[in-house]
Parts: sequence; structure tokens; C-alpha cells
Amino acid sequence: MSSFSMGYSNRTLVVEFILLAFPEVHQYQILLFTFILITYIVCIAGNLTIILLVIAEHSLHFPMYFFISLFSAQEILFVSVPIPKLLANLISGNKKISFVGCFLQVFSFITLGQIESICIIIMAFDRYLAINKPLHYTLIMNQTVCIRLAIFPWFIGLFNSLTVTMFTLHLDFCGPNELNHFFCDLGPLQSLACSDTYITNSVTTGATTIGAIVPFMIIFGLYTKIILTVSKISTPLGKHKAFSTCSSHITVALLFFFTVFIIYLRPNSSLYDKFFSLLYTVVTPTFNPFIYGLRNRDVKNVMRKVLVKYCNKPGFRAALFIRLTRLKTNGPTVINGP
Repeated sequence: MSSFSMGYSNRTLVVEFILLAFPEVHQYQILLFTFILITYIVCIAGNLTIILLVIAEHSLHFPMYFFISLFSAQEILFVSVPIPKLLANLISGNKKISFVGCFLQVFSFITLGQIESICIIIMAFDRYLAINKPLHYTLIMNQTVCIRLAIFPWFIGLFNSLTVTMFTLHLDFCGPNELNHFFCDLGPLQSLACSDTYITNSVTTGATTIGAIVPFMIIFGLYTKIILTVSKISTPLGKHKAFSTCSSHITVALLFFFTVFIIYLRPNSSLYDKFFSLLYTVVTPTFNPFIYGLRNRDVKNVMRKVLVKYCNKPGFRAALFIRLTRLKTNGPTVINGP
């Protein structure tokens, strides 16, 4: 195990960690690599599509879609913290990560996870104002407020993650350096410490409460009020429109907090924690842009409009005509038997 001696102490401290990733499915490493790579590409492409649509289409220049585009940008950053290292681990077998790199990964992951939970609160608050206070919505959700709400999660996320990371950093790591995980997560990392982790674990529990339970309770309260208001709408069309607007947000919130609670709010860790972590670091962010795209009427209309506009371009139509002409001229390829 690589180590170095500190001049002010006789202790030997770890300078790198080994990310074991998924040795249980070693025979399926290539298959797992392919699945994660495809999922990662789809996640990046889907979220990037949402961002570009919101930027390019004037009809989507409203607070709700502004926050959706910010959430998509944050998702791209969130999945890009653990996944590239995991892909390199699976394909090259390089399981090492430096001490500094490990803690940078912890800090970035916690920051972006905290920001994501607060972004979901902001989107719920936006829908609450739109449905419960429609006459005051445009006055409250002006450009200045939207920008401040976009910046606010970063202050909370950076403060929360910096606190937990610094407490973990001050632990003594002088023994085993193998993490039974595919990225540097707080639980597996703190379990390797040689010193007492009671205070650090208490701080982590407090940070988890602030970062997960409190946002979930706020979101639950907001959507409860939204549902109660929508249920009082007399016309079926108006009720359906209001529910369809919020359904995608509720789905994303449930997916995010359900997986987070499984990992961080159980009394005892499990060997399957890293598989659950794979669910909320790769699979769930991949679903989110499709949830917004497939369940939101405005986004679907814009995507349809863009596709029709692209297909009607002379260059595209000419290329398609040439391709069809060649197929008709050459005919289907026939493979003669022996």
C-alpha cells in the first residue's frame, strides 16, 4: 500500500485508494462497461437536448423551463463526477485514485447532490405559485428572482458538502485503502478511518437530514397543496392540464429521493449499496429528460416543430431523395445460395 510519512507525526497515512467497483460480476465487466457507457451517453444527450430546446425556442422562455434546463445542466455535472472514473476502472483495470482526487470526488458529488435536491424544491415552488397563486405568479417569478433562485442552491450545496468533507478529511487513514465501491462515497470512505468517527458520522447524519429529509418534507408539503388545489378545479380539462404539468416534476422527485433514502438513511450499510448507487447516479438521471420530454406537452410540441423544420430543409430532402432513388435503381441486395 502506497504511503508517506508526515514530518510532524509518526503515523503513516494513505496517499491513494483502490476502488474495487464490481468484483462480484467480474465476468460481465465488458457488458457492464457497455451498458454504463450507453446509458451515460444517452443521459448527456437527453439533458443537453432539453437545454438546447429551452435556449433556442422562445415559447419555452418561462421560469418553469428555465429551472428545468438548470436541472438538466446539473444532471450532466452530477453523472460526470463518478461515471468517467468507473468506465476507466472497468475497461482498463486501473482502480487507483489519489487521496486528493478521492476527496475532490466526495466534495463534488455531495455538492451536486445537494444542489439537485434544492433544484427540485425550486421547481415544486414554481409550480405551487403557478397553480395556487396564478394572478401573482408573473409578478413574483420575475427575472431577478429566477436568477437568485438559480444561484441559491450553490451556496447551500457548497457549504453543506464543505462541512462534511472537512470533517472526513481530518480523520486518520492509516490502514486499509480498498473501497468496496465504484466512487469515493462518504460511508465507505469513513469506514476506512483509523480514528474515532463518532463526530464525523454525527455531522454526516445532520448533513444528510438537511440535504435529503428537509427538502423531501418541503416538496411533499408543496405538492400536497398543489394536489388539493387542483382537485377543486371544476372542469376536467383544466384539472388534467394542471396535473400533467406537475406529474413530470413529481416523478423526478420520487425517483431521486427514493434512491437517496435507500442508500443514506438505512441504519446499516449493505453490499448492494453500490448497485443502488449505480441506480441514482446513472439510471435515474437518464430517465429525467425523457420524463420531461414525454410527459410535457410544450416540450413535445417544440421537439416536433424542430424535427419538422429540420426534415423540411432542402439539403435533407435532397439527400433523402437521392438515397431513395438509389434504392429503387439498385433494388434489394440478393444473396445467391450455393
